Amino acid sequence: MAQAAFAPEPASQRPEPSFDVLRWHDEPWTARLALDLLPETNGPKVEVLSGSVIVTPHAGFDHQNVELDLAYLLKQAARRAGLWLYHEVNIVSGDDLFIPDIAVLRASGGGRTTMKISDAVLLGEVVSPGNRRKDVIDRPREYAAAAVPFFLRVDLRNRVPTLALYELVDGEYRPLAAAAAGSTFTMSRPFEFTVDPADLLDDEAP
Repeated sequence: MAQAAFAPEPASQRPEPSFDVLRWHDEPWTARLALDLLPETNGPKVEVLSGSVIVTPHAGFDHQNVELDLAYLLKQAARRAGLWLYHEVNIVSGDDLFIPDIAVLRASGGGRTTMKISDAVLLGEVVSPGNRRKDVIDRPREYAAAAVPFFLRVDLRNRVPTLALYELVDGEYRPLAAAAAGSTFTMSRPFEFTVDPADLLDDEAP
């Protein structure tokens, strides 16, 4: 008698996604597991790196303001070059799940939940004081290992915005363009874009 083929559990019988699973799931995490078992959120970032789930709360107002304003300006320039820009979207790299502050992709993510890191032309991070090592050292190293051609970093130390663009050369990021508030940041690759970093930051609250 032939053995019946295994039938996957109907979606209606699966448990609702919940962060409670973080308390009992003790095996290595993957991007697929996180997307299946954890709920969608507009709050903290939920990423997966080397088998671990990393939950990061939103950074301060300066970080969020710069991220949104820069993404808006960059998006217009990217579209003129036939590229698509998004901020805080799911980028899958093998079993890892990244949510970069800015992602410039070769293809539209319309209708998708995730995009592959091989679709990324540029990934960018706004440095958070509480995650400085991640944004300055760890994340660019991971993006370089995944062969992302360009990395953009925005540093807000002492509320003086600085933009720096790096290009992947021989497996490492090399500086390509940089500017601090009060000067003009100019890049020509992967698309043309200029901005005074000072224009990205609101006045300090009284």
